[in-house]
Amino acid sequence: MTLSPPTTAPSEPYVLADDPVLDMLNTLANIDGVPWDFWQTDADVAAWLVRLHWVEQNGIPLFEPDALLSAARELREVIRALVAARKAQQPGNPAALNSFLRKAVSHPQLVWRAGETPTLERQRKQQTAEQFLAPIAEAAATLLVEGDFNLIRRCEHPECILWFYDRTKAHKRRWCSMALCGNRHKVAEFRKRKLKL
Repeated sequence: MTLSPPTTAPSEPYVLADDPVLDMLNTLANIDGVPWDFWQTDADVAAWLVRLHWVEQNGIPLFEPDALLSAARELREVIRALVAARKAQQPGNPAALNSFLRKAVSHPQLVWRAGETPTLERQRKQQTAEQFLAPIAEAAATLLVEGDFNLIRRCEHPECILWFYDRTKAHKRRWCSMALCGNRHKVAEFRKRKLKL
């Protein structure tokens, strides 16, 4: 079922996390305090994958209707639970993510184009939506193992659920975006000061 977006919802998911795995989590956001899932159809997921350079425009296989949407939403929530657990320094259950990783059938392939040096490229089976999304599952596993969770944060605005990787020089980023939540915070603080006068 396709829902109508809130009137103020952007047409595309936010890309502001400085990490593609966290940007995946941010395809579910609060718009004016109301949860909004930017992924309503297979085409929405495909457009996001192309936008974040996970695949080329013509590199998306055909799956059963809603298979890509269902698998992407499932993977997103599996990753969300593990990231939240890791951030809270709590044990997480990797079984669901490991299930996605087990479905990743791949092998290295030597590629040697005329006039170029040889390279290794990973070839993947993409018969199912889960196999197709396996690179994201692998990136999530890498983030969970190698990411600096002192710098992986949720936006400090109380209504915001967006995540980001603070790659700023001073590591003092507080908001998903100054244009979104940072500005809302400034306006709220200004109103509080006006009321006290």
